[in-house]
Amino acid sequence: MRFNGLVLAASAIVLGACGGGEKAATTDTAATAAPTPAATATTPATAPATGAAAAAPATGATHDVKMVMDAKGYHFDPADITIKAGDAIRWTMVSGGPHNVAFDGATLPADAKGQIDANMPEKMMELSGKMLLAANETYTISFANVKAGKYDYHCTPHLAMGMKGTITVQ
Repeated sequence: MRFNGLVLAASAIVLGACGGGEKAATTDTAATAAPTPAATATTPATAPATGAAAAAPATGATHDVKMVMDAKGYHFDPADITIKAGDAIRWTMVSGGPHNVAFDGATLPADAKGQIDANMPEKMMELSGKMLLAANETYTISFANVKAGKYDYHCTPHLAMGMKGTITVQ
């Protein structure tokens, strides 16, 4: 009896490990299937209509901003920064995390919103960068192809505590 139970348990494990393999192969095949001519013909026509921008790498200097929680409260240091178009900003989590960098899409000009979003790597969602959890962890955004202007941003977890900043692109 003990041997039959062992064989039954081993068989269940083997079958469980093998199950679903065929389904994954079907998914892979579907994902690599060549697009139909109709799909290829409509893709370029619809791409410009969406207004999606391509990520643009920084071509200028990289400026540093610290994300801090200290006796002054939660804040970016410096809170207001002026950069040139093409520069990048690297935020470093110093203390009081988690922190992130996020923009309010309702306050951004439509012609800048898409480029800023495209230049943000590892996003949690539109216009919201990943959470920085560990000290010295960084997050960098390129401001290449971003038009001149003033852009307000904030830390989502600490917005209610006034963790806000302004980026002026010249």
